[in-house]
Amino acid sequence: MLDPSSSDDTGGESDPEVAREPATKADGSLSLKPGAESRADGSRQRQHTAPLKQGQPATAAAGDGHSAHQNLRGGSTGEEEERRERERVQREEEEHKVQLQIYVFVLRCIAYPFNAKQPTDMARRQQKVNKQQLQAARERFQAFLNGETQIAADEAFCNAVRSYCEGFLKSERVCRMVQSGSCSANDFREVFKKNIERRVRSLPEMDGLSKETVLSSWLAKYDAIYGGDEDAWRRRRRGGQRPHLGGAAAAELILSKEQLYEMFRLVLGVRKFEHQLLYNACQLDNADEQAAQIRRELDGRLQLVERIAKERRCPELASGDAELYVEELRSSVNLLMANLESLPVSKGGADFKQKLKRSSAGSTFLDLGDDVDVLSKADVSLSFALEVVIVEVQGLKSLAPNRIVYCTMEVEGGEKLQTDQAEASRPQWATQGDFVTTHPLPCVKVKLFTESTGVLALEDKELGRVLLEPTANGPKQAQFQPMQVPKNSQDPELRIKLAVRMDKPPNMKHSGYLYALGHRVWKRWKRRYFVLVQVSQYTFAMCSYRKKKPEPQKLMQLEGYTVDYCQPQPGLQGGAVFFNALREGDLVVFACDDEQDRLLWVQALCRATGQSYKPAPPPHANRRKADTPASPISLDPCERQGVEELVSASPCRLDHTRLFGILQKQTLRHRMNDSFSCLGWFSPGQVFVLDEYCARYGVGGCQRHLSYLKELMDLSENNTLVDPTLLHYSYAFCASHVHGNRPDGTGTVTLEEKEQFQAVRTRLMRLLENHITHFRYCFPFGRPDGALKATLSLLERVLMKDVSTPLGSEEMKKVLRRCLEKAAAVNYGQLLDFANWKAGAKRLEDAVRLAELVVEVLQQNEEHHAEAFSLWPELMREHAEHFLALYRLDLDLALEAQPVDSWSSFPLFQLLNGFLAADAQLCDGPFHKHLQDAFVPLVVRYVDLMESSIAQSVHRGFQQETWHSVKNGSATSEDLFWKLNALQMLALELDWPEPAFAEHLQRRLKLMAGDMTEACVKRTKSAFDAQLQKVSKWTELRVPPCACTMLNVVADAKRRCPELCALDTGQETDTQWHYHSKIDVLIDNAFQDMISALVAKLGAVLDAVLSKLSRYDEGTLLSSILSFTVKAAAKYVEVPKSGADLADAYVTFVRQNQDILREGIGDELCIEKIFDQWYSVSTKAVCVWLEDRLDLQLHVYQLKSLIKMVKKGYRDFRLQGVADGTLNGKSYVTVYNRLTVEEATLAVKAGHALDGVSMRDSDQDDD
Repeated sequence: MLDPSSSDDTGGESDPEVAREPATKADGSLSLKPGAESRADGSRQRQHTAPLKQGQPATAAAGDGHSAHQNLRGGSTGEEEERRERERVQREEEEHKVQLQIYVFVLRCIAYPFNAKQPTDMARRQQKVNKQQLQAARERFQAFLNGETQIAADEAFCNAVRSYCEGFLKSERVCRMVQSGSCSANDFREVFKKNIERRVRSLPEMDGLSKETVLSSWLAKYDAIYGGDEDAWRRRRRGGQRPHLGGAAAAELILSKEQLYEMFRLVLGVRKFEHQLLYNACQLDNADEQAAQIRRELDGRLQLVERIAKERRCPELASGDAELYVEELRSSVNLLMANLESLPVSKGGADFKQKLKRSSAGSTFLDLGDDVDVLSKADVSLSFALEVVIVEVQGLKSLAPNRIVYCTMEVEGGEKLQTDQAEASRPQWATQGDFVTTHPLPCVKVKLFTESTGVLALEDKELGRVLLEPTANGPKQAQFQPMQVPKNSQDPELRIKLAVRMDKPPNMKHSGYLYALGHRVWKRWKRRYFVLVQVSQYTFAMCSYRKKKPEPQKLMQLEGYTVDYCQPQPGLQGGAVFFNALREGDLVVFACDDEQDRLLWVQALCRATGQSYKPAPPPHANRRKADTPASPISLDPCERQGVEELVSASPCRLDHTRLFGILQKQTLRHRMNDSFSCLGWFSPGQVFVLDEYCARYGVGGCQRHLSYLKELMDLSENNTLVDPTLLHYSYAFCASHVHGNRPDGTGTVTLEEKEQFQAVRTRLMRLLENHITHFRYCFPFGRPDGALKATLSLLERVLMKDVSTPLGSEEMKKVLRRCLEKAAAVNYGQLLDFANWKAGAKRLEDAVRLAELVVEVLQQNEEHHAEAFSLWPELMREHAEHFLALYRLDLDLALEAQPVDSWSSFPLFQLLNGFLAADAQLCDGPFHKHLQDAFVPLVVRYVDLMESSIAQSVHRGFQQETWHSVKNGSATSEDLFWKLNALQMLALELDWPEPAFAEHLQRRLKLMAGDMTEACVKRTKSAFDAQLQKVSKWTELRVPPCACTMLNVVADAKRRCPELCALDTGQETDTQWHYHSKIDVLIDNAFQDMISALVAKLGAVLDAVLSKLSRYDEGTLLSSILSFTVKAAAKYVEVPKSGADLADAYVTFVRQNQDILREGIGDELCIEKIFDQWYSVSTKAVCVWLEDRLDLQLHVYQLKSLIKMVKKGYRDFRLQGVADGTLNGKSYVTVYNRLTVEEATLAVKAGHALDGVSMRDSDQDDD
């Protein structure tokens, strides 16, 4: 057999898949005996170590017994290790031999399929995401969040990306997905899409922009972020560079035979050279031989069936009898015969082959590219640059010294060039001529001429010529060449010194003369000129040329060939040293005359073929032995024992169930290690080969799927994600077969199949229960899509006792309930580990953090996994309650550890209650009720303490109140209303779920607010009344700022009263809002009383002014005295104008108090009400005062003062915004008319006594 051992591996340049090709003997033949070299190495080691023991000094040998015992133990240990090493090598040899035998059967299935076709309807698998790509995605999204990209985005999209990064990309479960090889870029995109769909749905509607447009835009931005520098790749692709598919990408397509050979060569660990030997030995390129092989196999199977029927040696059957078993075997063979008979004769012939390109990824797996035709002669065109340098001519004696000579040069089929002229005495030029030719073997002509002196001479005389055939490997320095001279020439020894340099083009890698003999080209052994031409980066051709021909006579593409040294071939004349090129169905032998030339050729060809095997020159290469074999594959059966044993092995005598199990296992391992997230699905090419193998070699469907189930379960138990649909399909097939439903037309069931099925069923049950228990980690974020739902469906199928009996719903619920109870404990344990929670932790911050994680886990379960459990929603509710019950213990410990008067735990209640109240299944559940019971005492105690604290603060605050204005009131009122509002907002944010307690809490807080507001208003009114008692009653009165602050406090209480003190009855009526203890009426009354008191105080000043004016009433003694006094004083000093002092003082009083009130009171309605009442009271007082003097004529002083006071007051109150209806009331009209009449009367009597003061110009009068 082929040597499978790795003990004779080559150095670091060898391909890791090709540890070492079979060793070449000194005579050139290949050693194909199994383990020969390894055994020889072992014997050499033993022979090498023995003299060391025998050569020890006598003193050492005569040492004490303990030393001898130590040496003995050391020797036995070395022998034991050597024995184990031999056993390991032998075991590897046997395993490799089995794999080679399987590979022979696979080669035949690929070479001549007649049962299966490559499926074209399989779903394309997505590329895996590896750890490096995951890290790159994290960095790209983080760069976007840091603003390091040019992608424009709004805040909503940035928040979505931030949530995606924190919740998904940085999740440990995503790392597990990537590590298991089950995560693709499409999974990343689908998770992001699901997240943003929820966010976009919660956004408000926008005119002209639909939510579908927003979703599409966000996905496009996601693709731009995730793609990174993919845009550059796309630009290169649009620029004309076609992306080259890798081997893994080609695996998802329909593969050619060559690609299938390469795939399964890698699957089974077969070396390239072994494949070439087996390919030629099996004659895979011969369709007739393959058809004959199938006929021999089928005939052998029929004979085996007949022998089984005759000897009755059928396996133990659990269902059916021996006759039925034999009939089924006979039917399967007859079906194969019919399939073979239906094939056309040309099937698998030359027309069936496809040409391939070499993969650009550098792997040995061939890639599907465009259809590549066989190279034509035009594809290997060459262009050479020739330099011809003529130095001098010697031996020119017949010409006179002064005669002119020159040379011409030309390349066959090209232009002709001429040197300069020189005298015959010194024929030297050093002239260079440059030419371009496409001939690898061009002909260069150089001629020597002398000028003719005859008058009738038409041409110059030719003295000699030289014909050269340069090559790219020829000498580059100038050399003397003898020239051909005409007959009767007097210079027979004429020679010329010249150099012909032929530059090698870049696509020409090597050239020279070789002998060649091949099967397809160069079928005659003769000497030819060969050129190794590079057509592209991966395509090379060996071309043979004739002289003066630009195109090659023959060419051979080197793709797939392996080059190696070989011994001289008998019967071939010519050539001293030999080498060959080998591939499936072809062998080309080359020979040259020089060992160094052979070395250069082999090196150049090895580089061209790209082979990993590095040929080593054989020893004694210069000797030719007549008795050496003619081919590296010897025809001697004893030297081809390994290959012949594999090729001639009878399929009927082998256990194909075991062999197929190995093949399927290796294929699945190879599939799981490629770059696709296959989840256990084979590629189309793999399915095709496995189907063909089963059909051709009689592997039963049940055995195939049982083996597949075992391998899939092995992968799944090793944390590799497997599609449950695959498990379901294979299990359903086996169950139907075992229960007698004949899915593959087989009616007999062997006892081994039934026992294996029962073992697989038990194992699968445990696996599925484990997956459901760890559903968050086996199916993270609901990926792969639908996998959890398929797992539940498979579990239901496995629980069925047979195919026809349906499974009861309670039995399924029982299993799921048990799994989900365990899942709650598993999930909570993982959560504690993630949160670094310490047992018995009592910090509230840790409890809040843990609560956030609990809510996040339950939300993720609802979002990603609830759909799979849609048939059992009550089980998911129970799972959530179990999960929360585990958290309940840690929650209670944290709450018990909090101080009695600490209220920092309310955010924890808000977090949990907000989530539970929004979940219809968990609302009012056991945990929710426990949460309420735990926080009810805290809330009640908090409200009690807050009520006591607020009452005390109100009492102390008003005792120490300075009545400085603070915002809308005083310091005490602002603090009071802030506390009441904060307390009610807290109750609102708690959103207590129980209606009775929520209503009680609301009433309690509203009542508290009413009581506190009432106390505030009463204390403020008392302080206001006390303050008014202290102010003056004359025009020096100025409203104190504290009075304005008190009015602001009451106004603010009135404004806040509906919010703080009103109860919503829930009925849309006028009585919807009810106030505790009629607080609104109290505030209104107090407010009105305070305004009235202030207006009364301001009105008292006017009363005092009018009382002073009453002293000027007509007919009174005081009036005459005052008038006389003023007139007498006016003679000696300047006396103010009559009425100016008193009126001006009053006007100043009014204006300044108006400004104080306008600046100090923040409520505009309050200001308007004060000004309205003040104006009305003032006008009415003047009106009453005038009515009391209807029978008296006003004194000029009285008239001037009243006119000034009335007209200034009218104007000032109008500027303060008093309405026209109030300004022009009945009292004002009465006053205006009386003063106008008095003014007219006085004007008749006294003329200019009023000094220009008049009611008529009151509107135009300036201050």
